[in-house]
Amino acid sequence: MALKVRKNPATPPVDIDRRRRGKGEAAAEECPLNRSMALLSGAWATHVIYYLSARTRRFGELRIDIPSVSARVLSQRLRELEARGVVARTLTSTAPPSVEYGLTDLGRELLPIVQAIAEVGRRLDSRPVAQRRGRGGVRTGNTRAG
Repeated sequence: MALKVRKNPATPPVDIDRRRRGKGEAAAEECPLNRSMALLSGAWATHVIYYLSARTRRFGELRIDIPSVSARVLSQRLRELEARGVVARTLTSTAPPSVEYGLTDLGRELLPIVQAIAEVGRRLDSRPVAQRRGRGGVRTGNTRAG
């Protein structure tokens, strides 16, 4: 017997046309959640935003800030964030010339979100992973010591 589908009490964002919901890519692009998540998508994007929060940084400085990212991926992510209007690229008139990256107004609007994600990560790190019961009541998962 199939379970009855319950009505979701969470209302969709006001600018979403409920009749178009689920009607392909155009409807997905209209969703403000999807538009916001597109700004944060991509490996290391949130890290770049986080490390640019205090001041402008050069490419090499960001590589030091985020040691696990490759130069290729960091370069690609900076280009994507610049194209989306999150990061501004400024060529400095020094000898030799260098490039600095900083957050735009839109990028600064994302800071509370990125900082909240980081805070949840800090809390998760200090909390043991809960075990749950799998099929037949068998415990699954590991407990982690904080």
